[in-house]
Amino acid sequence: MKNFLLNNVSLDSLTTLFSQAPVALAMLMGKDQVVEIANHQILDLWGKDQSVIGLPLLQALPEIKDQEFPNILKGVYTTGITYKGNSVLAMIEKNGILNECYFDFVYSPIFNNDIITGVSVVATEVTEKVLSEKKLKESEIRFKELMEISDYSTGIYVGENLIIDFANDQMIKTWGKDKSVIGKTLEEALPELKGQPFIGILQNIFKTGVPYVAQEDKVDLVVDGVLQTYYYNFSYKPLRDVSGNIYAIMNVAMNVTELVEARKRAEASEVEYRNLAEAMPQIVWTSSDGKFDYFNRNLLELLNCTEKEVNEFNFEDIVHPADLHLVKKRWEESVKNSQNFEMEYRIRNSRTGEYIWFLNRATPITVEDEVVKWIGTSTNIHEFKNLVAQKDTFLGIASHELKTPLTSLKLYAQVLERMLKKTGDEKNAQFAKKMDLQVIKLTSLIGDLLDVTKINSGKIHLNQDVFHFEKLVLETVEELQMSTMHKIEIKSEHVGMVFADRERISQVITNLISNAIKYSPEADKIVIDVTGNENETVFTVHDFGIGMPEEKKDRVFEQYYRVSGDEQSTFPGLGLGLYIAAQIVERSHGKIWVNSVLGKGSTFSFSLPLVKI
Repeated sequence: MKNFLLNNVSLDSLTTLFSQAPVALAMLMGKDQVVEIANHQILDLWGKDQSVIGLPLLQALPEIKDQEFPNILKGVYTTGITYKGNSVLAMIEKNGILNECYFDFVYSPIFNNDIITGVSVVATEVTEKVLSEKKLKESEIRFKELMEISDYSTGIYVGENLIIDFANDQMIKTWGKDKSVIGKTLEEALPELKGQPFIGILQNIFKTGVPYVAQEDKVDLVVDGVLQTYYYNFSYKPLRDVSGNIYAIMNVAMNVTELVEARKRAEASEVEYRNLAEAMPQIVWTSSDGKFDYFNRNLLELLNCTEKEVNEFNFEDIVHPADLHLVKKRWEESVKNSQNFEMEYRIRNSRTGEYIWFLNRATPITVEDEVVKWIGTSTNIHEFKNLVAQKDTFLGIASHELKTPLTSLKLYAQVLERMLKKTGDEKNAQFAKKMDLQVIKLTSLIGDLLDVTKINSGKIHLNQDVFHFEKLVLETVEELQMSTMHKIEIKSEHVGMVFADRERISQVITNLISNAIKYSPEADKIVIDVTGNENETVFTVHDFGIGMPEEKKDRVFEQYYRVSGDEQSTFPGLGLGLYIAAQIVERSHGKIWVNSVLGKGSTFSFSLPLVKI
């Protein structure tokens, strides 16, 4: 308000003028600042009524005695210089309670014939606005304190010039700068942002008020003096004051560079893996949740279907009926125990209708002991199986052809031994006896070859009957003890009857005991245990020989696999005995297994179901 002039203006006119004014007005006259006029708006601000009119200001508002207002008014009255106050704190008593109030006000001198006679007061209460701003400021301070300790990079940019008002340590580290950037514009602090879209996006938010969110956005920043590429998940969110106006933008960011680069490497590896898989002659696939994630073209060619049809394909329809039951059983066991699956079985080629032999393998991929994926291959071994069949046919024919001359040779050796003994030529008689023993060994090897060809062709015949298992063990051990220097200790329980081929089970027992003796040349004994429960009997032979590594023990039952010592020739044989034994036990509905410690010996066991009579 301009300086107020009272020349030729009546008090009544001023009172009427002040009462009709839309703002809070008062007139304080003389050195004592007597309340000459006060409209109802200013009385409401003071918390007073009409009774204060005519009183000195300090009597009307005694609570302001020690506040700054009396001195300010005195200064205006003395100097004639107008005083303006913005958001000034005043403690005003209202209804007997001292309240914290804030005012915007103007104190102007009143002139009468160029003489200062009083001071006019124009006031507006801004308490609510000031307190809201204070709360907002306090909230910002608390927010900044919280953001300072946050693991996320956080910054606040004020105004369309994007002045950096706040940046926590994480953001400073992200920028590769120091705290000196606070107070600078974003473009001044990070000149490398020029040519990148971020400044424009931030300025647009001031215009539209629409937040911006980015996932894995590429950002080039100068860190350690070198322009480097990073990737961030970040957001720009407008901040509004109590009036709803945007005054700043908050930036929250998370560095995902390592994650993005790792994914890119993984994607590159996957492309390489897929190219390699497509180039392989085998069928290659991966699966999770019972569905294929990936498969190469070889699978489509075998199934004669499209990519979309693969996950709807019923694979049981193309597995050979003779193999299907065992395939399902083995697969269920692998899934249940999270173990590798490996099996040879026949699959029908959907194009030709021909059944083809495949070696099928699947390996579980686990995370925290839970299978998340299977990786599998199927290798066409049809030609190999045909060659094996041809080999088995040849071995079968050759073995049969060899049996006749070997029988004759054995007979001649025995006759020659007796003739030499009659003539008293003991030395040459011993040679004839040794020749007979070698013929026996050769006959045994040929017998093994014949058994293998029968097993592989599915023609091995088991003459099954009920017999006393413990009795068979005792008979077999007694025969073997006569031909070995090792002492065979036996611990036997009365276990009952089994249903199996007596001669074949005796062959299994003989093989396990003979192996125990052969592979423990430095020991002087082996130990046999025969135990049982209400469901099965278990035969176990312990030796104290060379043993075998853990990774090899499960292979001893494979065809032609041989356990060797320091020299391959130390323990001769074809590697067929344990394979034949395993096949006989499994076809008798039993189980066979081995435990071994390298250098300390092995324990071979097999079980057969008991017959309840």
